[in-house]
Amino acid sequence: MRPTPPIELTGTAEHLSGTGVVLTEAFLTGLSAIAETDITVAGTADASRDWWPLTMHWALAGEVPRRAGAVVRPRSTADVSAVAKLCNDARVPLTVAAGRSGVCGASVPVFGGVVLDTTALQGIVSVDAISGIVEVLPGTFGPDLESELGNAHGLSVGHFPQSFDIATVGGWVACRGAGQYSTRYGKIEDMVVGLEVVLADGRVITTGGTPAAAVGPDLDQLFLGSEGTLGMVTRVWLRTHPAPPAERRAAYSFATFGAGLEACRRIMQRGATPAVLRLYDAAESQRGQGGDGTQCVLLVLDEGDPVLIDAVMGLVADVAGALGAEDLGPDRVEAWMHHRNDTSALQALTRKGFVVDTMEIAANWSALDAIWNEARAALLGVPHARTATCHLSHSYSDGACLYFTFAATPPPDQVEATYVALWDAGQRTVLAAGGNLSHHHGIGLNRSRFIAEALGPAHDVLAALKATLDPHGILNPGKMGFDSPFGSVAWPLNTETR
Repeated sequence: MRPTPPIELTGTAEHLSGTGVVLTEAFLTGLSAIAETDITVAGTADASRDWWPLTMHWALAGEVPRRAGAVVRPRSTADVSAVAKLCNDARVPLTVAAGRSGVCGASVPVFGGVVLDTTALQGIVSVDAISGIVEVLPGTFGPDLESELGNAHGLSVGHFPQSFDIATVGGWVACRGAGQYSTRYGKIEDMVVGLEVVLADGRVITTGGTPAAAVGPDLDQLFLGSEGTLGMVTRVWLRTHPAPPAERRAAYSFATFGAGLEACRRIMQRGATPAVLRLYDAAESQRGQGGDGTQCVLLVLDEGDPVLIDAVMGLVADVAGALGAEDLGPDRVEAWMHHRNDTSALQALTRKGFVVDTMEIAANWSALDAIWNEARAALLGVPHARTATCHLSHSYSDGACLYFTFAATPPPDQVEATYVALWDAGQRTVLAAGGNLSHHHGIGLNRSRFIAEALGPAHDVLAALKATLDPHGILNPGKMGFDSPFGSVAWPLNTETR
């Protein structure tokens, strides 16, 4: 499989201001000696973007954020190591990419340079069926991984993000992704057993590998979520589980979103972890779950051993009944299963001039109801905003992820300014109310401006790690709020609507 383009690209002009790094003929000769290299305008332009919604507007206007000077497609860890050493010695920016399904601009080469496309590093290397561990290469797409695991070994990783069809294992790791069954199986960081990572200078290291090790800090977690800024993942070991023999589904409606949140909290804190526990506010329930505009729909699905899932679903029914929920039966879950990965509405609305995006955050249970109210109000307070809705998508014993969807219809010359204003309003409201910066979409270019205030003094620690592991700043520069030797990031261009 190869990356799926987010929307048609009508030109190859660069949207970001400033000069990118120019690659010399000698450098390109060295790069092409290592692996397949593409320096065509069309090839580099397409590889220099991801599914960040704002850049879809730019694409329709004939622009990419920034065009890489070259795209290299290594076929081995040794190739990746050689590319890293070449770029490090030449002080050339190196941005790793795979399926490019991210929605925050994480794989945009802000200063040009080289995009390292890992999609030629595909496939399962080995399966330890006794221990339940699969060794897989980072460019492997979700459907290929699950198909081979299931058909040949009767196993599953259980990681099914909305971007499942177009995302890779390396992308899941890079952004600390979450699948739609995460309440049962955890996020990707809970599934990783170990990593092989190529550092900026070409050194290759492995992390993890055994359960519950106490050999200093967990180095797996250092690279998980680092979005290619600290190292490039070239191999992943993941936990698997037997393909589930049984499944149960249910749906309930609650009079208020707060009542639904309370139900989810009680379910989790009583020890039940259904694979899917998704609560939609009244507006989203009406739009996508068959609600009447007054009720909030909760979808529940669990899978596994029948004895366990019967107990889980029985507990869910008890909690819902105690809070006065109406039992809607299982059919709404079936409907959700059929459209859960559909992203076609995003492209259609973008072509009509709508500004549309999503913001997923996590917070403790005690803060969620206030965040739901305050973030929606902040988003709707931005000029030209049309709607701001929300659902709960992933739950834990101490809190949950809220996933906001917002849209606006600004004049054509205010699309970017409106987009920036929406994010400033929504994200800073969440941070002020006790929520975090991101649950599973990551940081990318879009959220980089918030990370220092989100982490506080801890961001200095992260920057110190960056300086140690990548002293020349070549790995995905312009991201994570790090200083860059290639200049400052020329985005956002404007933070006020006109």
